[in-house]
Amino acid sequence: MEQFIDNLPPMDLMRSEKMTFVQLIIPAESAHRAISYLGELGLLQFRDLNADKSPFQRTFVNQVKRCGEMSRKLRFFKDQISKAGLMSSSRTELQPDIDLEDLEIQLAEHEHELIEMNSNSDKLRQSYNELLEFKIVLQKACGFLVSNHSRVVLDERELRENVYSNDAYVETVSLLEQEMRPQSSNSSGLRFISGIICKSKVLRFERMLFRATRGNMLFNLAPADEQIMDPVSADMIEKTVFVVFFSGEQARTKILKICEAFGANCYPVPEDISKQRQITREVSSRLTDLEATLEAGIRHRNKALASVADHLAKWMNMVRREKAVYDTLNMLNFDVTKKCLVGEGWCPLFAKTQMQEALQRATFDSNSQVGIILHPMDAVESPPTYFRTNTFTNPYQEIVDAYGVARYQEANPAVYTTVIFPFLFALMFGDWGHGICLLLGALVLIARENKLSTQKLGSFMEMLFGGRYVLLLMALFSIYCGLIYNEFFSVPFHIFGASAYKCRDSSCRDAHTIGLIKYQDPYPFGVDPSWRGSRSELPFLNSLKMKMSILFGVAHMNLGIVLSYFNAHFFRNSLDIRYQFVPQMIFLNSLFGYLSLLIVIKWCTGSQADLYHVMIYMFLSPTDNLGENQLFWGQRPLQRFQGRSYGILNTSEVDLEAEPDSARQHHHEEFNFSEVFVHQMIHAIEFVLGSVSNTASYLRLWALSLAHSELSTVFYEKVLLLAWGYDNLVIRLVGLTVFAFATAFILLMMESLSAFLHALRLHWVEFQNKFYHGDGYKFRPFSFASLTEDDD
Repeated sequence: MEQFIDNLPPMDLMRSEKMTFVQLIIPAESAHRAISYLGELGLLQFRDLNADKSPFQRTFVNQVKRCGEMSRKLRFFKDQISKAGLMSSSRTELQPDIDLEDLEIQLAEHEHELIEMNSNSDKLRQSYNELLEFKIVLQKACGFLVSNHSRVVLDERELRENVYSNDAYVETVSLLEQEMRPQSSNSSGLRFISGIICKSKVLRFERMLFRATRGNMLFNLAPADEQIMDPVSADMIEKTVFVVFFSGEQARTKILKICEAFGANCYPVPEDISKQRQITREVSSRLTDLEATLEAGIRHRNKALASVADHLAKWMNMVRREKAVYDTLNMLNFDVTKKCLVGEGWCPLFAKTQMQEALQRATFDSNSQVGIILHPMDAVESPPTYFRTNTFTNPYQEIVDAYGVARYQEANPAVYTTVIFPFLFALMFGDWGHGICLLLGALVLIARENKLSTQKLGSFMEMLFGGRYVLLLMALFSIYCGLIYNEFFSVPFHIFGASAYKCRDSSCRDAHTIGLIKYQDPYPFGVDPSWRGSRSELPFLNSLKMKMSILFGVAHMNLGIVLSYFNAHFFRNSLDIRYQFVPQMIFLNSLFGYLSLLIVIKWCTGSQADLYHVMIYMFLSPTDNLGENQLFWGQRPLQRFQGRSYGILNTSEVDLEAEPDSARQHHHEEFNFSEVFVHQMIHAIEFVLGSVSNTASYLRLWALSLAHSELSTVFYEKVLLLAWGYDNLVIRLVGLTVFAFATAFILLMMESLSAFLHALRLHWVEFQNKFYHGDGYKFRPFSFASLTEDDD
């Protein structure tokens, strides 16, 4: 048996790639080129030999700082290009190569030019805003002054005609009337301050003015007809014009301080109408000139940004790669005497030839007189785990890695997850109508794969796109299980021929509940459609799906235990085979494997035996007669059979001597029988209790399948059919809309997510805990392909 297993060809993805620990001795003159070529290859994970040093104590810290500064400038250019609404050019292959030093000079020149243009533009924008605000204040404040002046003239005329035209009028006249008289320029008369303020601050501004002047002021407001652009955020801001009438120098000082505190801009407005018109004309003329100047400046700035945008992608990629190279060089030891760098790291065994070719090319291209030395070394720590995946297998590997990265070269669950995971999902989501909807969604994502892979997607859409092939298999298996369950949006169809049942006679009514007899062979594929609507529909489907869940669960757990045998065989650990794998297989199959056998026999024979009774009394009363619960000949002696007891466990020293290649011979720890005994006892109790709970956990396949079916039936019968029963087009359309939304958001989204999470739990807990340690760490090589914008 072992020879047969050893001669089997290695399965791709079954075990991680064999790794080797290597040391690199690189001459200083070819170090940069060698690391660059290794980054293009992307198959060497460097070990940090300077972990005890801070980033500022490393050899190439200045180069890293320079790259970081260039990255900052490039991010500044990118933000400016984005604000200007320009697009980066994709014609990078037509651009000439540029040296890093020349790029640094160019970036400094472009940044200086752009900062100067931004500064001039901000000053012009500030002047333009001030003039625009002044123009708006002139238009609005003049209206206040004219209306108040006309009102004062009328008041004076009335006062002359009344009895108040005596000498006491001077004392009782209002402040506003005093201001509008010819002697209004008196320092003790009424004055005003006009300005403009953000609309959001008006209420607090008015309240503060009222409190500061104790109500001795008149406050007028008018909304500005135009919005003002904020030069910092480039947002359009709504503002309001205000005019405050007051009396006294002390009130003026307070009002000006409050205006300054609230960011209100005050502008002088003359009382003379002719002066107002003259100033308005001058302001409008200057605004026109500033507008033209601003537009010319923006065109010049956009032209400069467009020239940068044509090269931005290439420059960012170049700086990103250079920074990654110097970060990697900082992980190497620098030998000053020999003028070389020493590095260590892990690489796959198959990549050694490619690495040697890349290093030879680096030596030749750098005109170095001394070659680069690459030789393997022994390592103390465990190697990293590396699986070569493709677009199809990568999401399944990610599902497994989310639980834990595989230990080096242990059996990889992703091989079986590729098929078993979507199948377990389909057992809970079995409806070929819903499966077709999922299939259409998966096909859309796959058809637009090239376009979507280059776009920046949201978190949910990115997760959905990454799992497009998982969604494809989930949809296909859902269609298959839906055909088995004979459910199309909960409706059965006679797809594979006529039903095996028919009415007892042609005059019988209510044929779905009474009077059905079997008249031909069973339905050829899946559930007979006549079960739908019958009195025994729910008990029949419950029994079918519950027993089916147990069968799949036991098979799934047995697969996990079998994989533990392959792990033990691969690592030459006969102790785990004899004293862990064999007892686990015996216990699981003696209990739940026997239950699965009884289920299959009951299905084949059509027996009415109560399996609950059989399993319970197999332990409580093994000597009693089974009666009608007997399913096969010899069942009672088989259930009473008790296996032979285990032999005496040999000492571990003998086993280790018999196995010179065992991995355990490298551990020279002192053997402690009590610790091993306690550990194995806990492990045994955990497995015994876990087998019961894990088998019961697979009943979720039955529960969620039944819930999905019943929920789909409710939506179909209580929404769609109920609405279709009315002879009203509006009610039918409303019912169809509610049914469509309920199907899309509840059944296709929420139910699919629920089934996905439950299938995930069955893989992580019930399946993987039988053989999977998951305590390894990923192989993360230095690779330019894995660099992202976050690495800037």
